[in-house]
Amino acid sequence: MDLKIGDKVTRISYNHDIIFKILNIEDNISYLKGENIRLYADSPLEDLTLYDKTANDNFEETIEEPDISDRNEYFYLPARILHCDGDSDYLNRCLKYYKEHKLQAIGKVIKEEDLPIKVPKFIKEYDPDIVIITGHDAYYKKKGNKHDLNNYKNSKYFCNAVREARKYEKNHDKLVIIAGACQSDYEELIKCGANFASSPKRVNIHALDPAIIATTIALTNKQDTINLIELLNKTKYGSDGMGGVIGNGLMYVGYPR
Repeated sequence: MDLKIGDKVTRISYNHDIIFKILNIEDNISYLKGENIRLYADSPLEDLTLYDKTANDNFEETIEEPDISDRNEYFYLPARILHCDGDSDYLNRCLKYYKEHKLQAIGKVIKEEDLPIKVPKFIKEYDPDIVIITGHDAYYKKKGNKHDLNNYKNSKYFCNAVREARKYEKNHDKLVIIAGACQSDYEELIKCGANFASSPKRVNIHALDPAIIATTIALTNKQDTINLIELLNKTKYGSDGMGGVIGNGLMYVGYPR
């Protein structure tokens, strides 16, 4: 099979579970990026097959917009979002998602290692209600202890960025922080001050998972408590991929319109 850079493919040995895009090919090895899942991988060319476009990956189609009733009587001021992402493709998908839900969102592409330095600066500049700190990550199982940050590709950068962001606003109800990527150190991210984080079971997460959580919180009234289990179930892998703490929504509601 004549595969080339840019082709969408799946891996035969993994039962075609994830759609990838070929980023590069060297010495019969292809370097891949997940189309929907925040994952980098490499694979021998013989283990790849072109993605069957007739297959239906309709996760995004199942996402329901949070309900806002009485639109004609009240006015709504949703929360503002700052999304810092290590991947421009994933960030653009999330920004499109926010736009579809009529949310005010600022997006910044920041390399994972630069997040602890740049995130606090952008928080001070834009004064958001919700901050997302994400990109790529990986848990190296062969190294052992899942609670050792050295056994992760980028979790230490996410954790340090969360710590710095939490210095700006210590109250979890005033600044909601959503952090992590595929297989990140969930427990440490929560300890560092994140409201929501990945990944409790060290699994991959969908590119839109952080945006789904942020959007739901941004469009939930401030006096309403978030249904945590219901919210997590909106994400691709539920509580295996994302977890967090109970809190309220961040949207102001006024009257009359």
